[in-house]
Amino acid sequence: MPTYTVTNSNFNLTLNQQKKLAEGITKVHNVVTGANTYFAQVIFNKTKKNNHFMGGKRVKEASIFLLGQIRAGRTKKVKDKLISDLKDVLVKNSKLDETQVWVYINDLPPSQMIEYGAVLPNSGKEREWFSGLSSKLKSKLSKLENDK
Repeated sequence: MPTYTVTNSNFNLTLNQQKKLAEGITKVHNVVTGANTYFAQVIFNKTKKNNHFMGGKRVKEASIFLLGQIRAGRTKKVKDKLISDLKDVLVKNSKLDETQVWVYINDLPPSQMIEYGAVLPNSGKEREWFSGLSSKLKSKLSKLENDK
């Protein structure tokens, strides 16, 4: 955890923009929350033409949305910084105005999530969780964390 889903509407993101967004989102999550980078995944979706409505009317303006599902247990201050910094990453790398950017964060209890075959730890308990993993998985996650 977290899983961040980026949805772009009425414009295209290049592969380079996607890479920069994924790197930026991962870095912000890591720096702000302290969670290891190997927990962060970023998934990209694009709305089909004419499939975006607001107030019942078709939207023609370019927009980008970020939905982050994160482990519950973080303070309001941390989450406020997280959404603000994530907005900045989206604006910088999409070249859209901040009025065209949406960021949503959902808290999920860690006990209701499984990643890498194991129920996730409470925030701040990542080391203990990691120590209980198989050697093979520890090696895989360490490689993800160190290949920057």
